[in-house]
This record gives sequence, structure tokens and C-alpha cells, in this order.
Amino acid sequence: EVGGVPEVHHAGQAGMHDVIPGPDFETDGTVYLSWVRDHELGAQGVVGRATLDVDKASLSGLEVIWEQDPTSGDGHFSLRMLIQEGNLFVTSGDRQKFDPAQDRQTNLGAVLRLTLDGDPAPGNPWAGEGGKAAELWTIGHRNPLGIAEDKAGNLWVSEMGPRGGDELNLLVEGENYGWPDASMGVHYDGSPIPDHTPGDGFRAPAEYWAPSISPGSLAIYRGGLFPGWENSALLGGLSGQRLVRVQIDGGEAQTVEQWDAGERVRAVAEAPDGAVWILEDGDGGRLLELRPA
Repeated sequence: EVGGVPEVHHAGQAGMHDVIPGPDFETDGTVYLSWVRDHELGAQGVVGRATLDVDKASLSGLEVIWEQDPTSGDGHFSLRMLIQEGNLFVTSGDRQKFDPAQDRQTNLGAVLRLTLDGDPAPGNPWAGEGGKAAELWTIGHRNPLGIAEDKAGNLWVSEMGPRGGDELNLLVEGENYGWPDASMGVHYDGSPIPDHTPGDGFRAPAEYWAPSISPGSLAIYRGGLFPGWENSALLGGLSGQRLVRVQIDGGEAQTVEQWDAGERVRAVAEAPDGAVWILEDGDGGRLLELRPA
């Protein structure tokens, strides 16, 4: 148990979401955390920065550096993080409100590019609009629960769709990924959503799944323990109860292998030696290590 963690709002999809090391963690112990807290308007996702004392298993100096727009409900927070070239990328779900994903004056339904202090990063595509638009890198997202970097430095996001239409997206500065105006799935009540089509003004997913797999995480394999897996995206399926391998080639992606896990897969990560760690979801969930037979 780690001391000094923040008080967290626990309901629905709220709770503690992500923890990543800062770029100089080995020397300064800086970590970034994302979680959900209570708010007078309902619930609010936040990102904080703190110092971790590994020997004492304790956080100190915790400060909130970024706030998601608060609203009612307890779903679609997302709050996955990645640091690249001194910038902090944060995924921000639509909070099950749909329309904010197309509104550049909110930071919902988007991927954000921030400084390591939580301010809008210089040069963001809509910086000239001011306000929340200055934080945005891409828009039109529903519930992006994974973000990872490939060997070429490209960023990818895995995203839960509605009923069907889960996505793997290549992040491109200033692009609009369509939600809720375009999707390869349908609403939960069965009502249709327009498919992605050429010329619709939205960037289509590089890969999608219908029926859903419910991707709860994303890792891009960089090791050598599994021959042929280099630069593959690995996704854990929640409703799909599987591990999915997607081959990435430039900006294209194709599912090449799937394995039945028999349980909901919450997270996938690469171990330092190239093994693959899988974390099951729910009470009694196990941490598994995969190695070649």
C-alpha cells in the first residue's frame, strides 16, 4: 500500500485511473497520476504530480495540474497518459454526453497535449481559439482507454465504441475522429450511427471491431522475446475476454492474432525482458506473465 494517495471518488467507471513515471523518475521520483474526485457538478477527472519515495512507498508534494471539465455521471473519464518529447498527452472521454466530443470549448471527448506542468503545450492546433481549445490535440473521441507510442514515434489510441465500433486510431495533430457523428458501431438501443465514409470530414479508425471487444488498454510491443511481434499493438479485451495482436505498418493496422483469455483483460504491459504482463479485471483478477512456449 502506498501512502499519500489522493481521496478518490469511487462509482461506476470512476476511481484511480493511471500512474506513469516522469521523464527523470530515476533521479527525482516524479510521477503523474490521474483519478476522479467529487465535484459540486457531479464528478471530475484530474491529473496530479507528486514525488514517490520507493523505499517508503509514499507520495509527497501531490498537486493537481490539470482538470477535466466536471459534469454529472460516472462514465467515460478515460484519463490515460503518455509523455513524449517533454509533452504530457492525456486522453479525455466524452463522459457519456456525446456532443462535447465535437465542441472545442470543452476538454471532453479529446486527446490533450500539455506541458509537464499541465498547461496547454505551445503549438497546439487550436491554440488561437483560446480557452479549453488550446489544450486539444485531437477531438471526436468517445472513451479512449489506451495510448502508446510505436517505434517510429507515432502515437496510437485504443477506444471503446458504442455497440460495436471499437477503434484503434493513429493520432494526427488537429484531426477529428468523428464521435458521435460517425462510428462503425450503433447506439446501445440499436439506432444507427453513420459509418465512416471517404469525404465525411472525419479520420476513420486504422482498425475497428464489430462486435465489440471493449479494449481497456493498449501496449505496443518493442521487445524481442516474441518473434514477429515487434511494433505490434497489444489490446486487452474486457467484454471480448481476449488478448488481441494488431500489426502496425506505417499508418495502417490489421488484426493478425487473438487469444481467448477466459477472463476480462483490464491491462496489458511489456515487462523489461520482453515478456507480456496481463492484468485481469474484477475481484480475484490475476496478474499473468506470458512467455513463448
